[in-house]
Amino acid sequence: MSALTLFVLNAVLAMMMFGIALSLTTADFKRVISQPKGPAVGLAAQFILLPAMTCGLTWLIPMPSEVALGLILVSCCPGGSFSNLMTYLSNGNTAMSVSMTGVASVLACVLTPFNFMFYADLNPHTQELLQSISVSTTDMLTIILLVLALPLAAGLLCANYFPRFASRSEPFFRVASLIALFSFVTISLTMNWQRFISGASIFVLAVIIHNAMALAVGWGSARALGLKKADRRAITLEVGLQNSGLGLGIIFTFFADQTAMAIIAAAWGIWHLISGMGLSLTWQYLDRRDARQCKNKKQVLYES
Repeated sequence: MSALTLFVLNAVLAMMMFGIALSLTTADFKRVISQPKGPAVGLAAQFILLPAMTCGLTWLIPMPSEVALGLILVSCCPGGSFSNLMTYLSNGNTAMSVSMTGVASVLACVLTPFNFMFYADLNPHTQELLQSISVSTTDMLTIILLVLALPLAAGLLCANYFPRFASRSEPFFRVASLIALFSFVTISLTMNWQRFISGASIFVLAVIIHNAMALAVGWGSARALGLKKADRRAITLEVGLQNSGLGLGIIFTFFADQTAMAIIAAAWGIWHLISGMGLSLTWQYLDRRDARQCKNKKQVLYES
């Protein structure tokens, strides 16, 4: 990619993060402090369990090193705003989901490059490839600070000092972010279409298994700590729906020659939308079924 193309790409990523920050308030961060159990479980699953388990998965299951590196990178990205929408539609704890997205986006400024470099170097299947590319943690941290930290700070300040502008423009940025994500995915797949077709079975299978694991990590962590249903759903979606747009931005900037990594992140961008919507619809169906059963039981008791 040319320098101009990379600049535009990173500018679009920065716009996406600015848009996420517009929907956040100081109350979202205070909520994490006042009710820390749920967010702490979700963030631990997001930044500790998922990257570690992904490293183990790519270590144990034979796969091309580029694919493994792509999966590790995606697992180190924070959740995106799509998880907030899916949590709302799933009758989950939307307020907690928004809080986790905000905190995760801030933590990702440091933890995403740190986790990625640590686990990619720890895994013998990806270590040699990572070293051959010669990407430094400092370079990656600098880029993430520019496309994550600064836009987030600007968005938070804007939401705090110009709330009317933030509330009016946030829907635009939300739609623009989804369009940008689809654009990244389309560009990535178009540039690497022949490679994707030739190895579609490997790419699709790897993404589906990894996404299922991410959702299971979120749900299992919340269930193990005894959190209520609405919190479990929020954590499941926050951990299972990654900001693959950020992953694609990192790949285009540092790993432009690693086509399999771009395909993995792009496939994740498509599949996590499908799995998130599918899970949301399933939970909606179960809630309606439980409501009908409860109503029928009450009717039977009343008639008896």
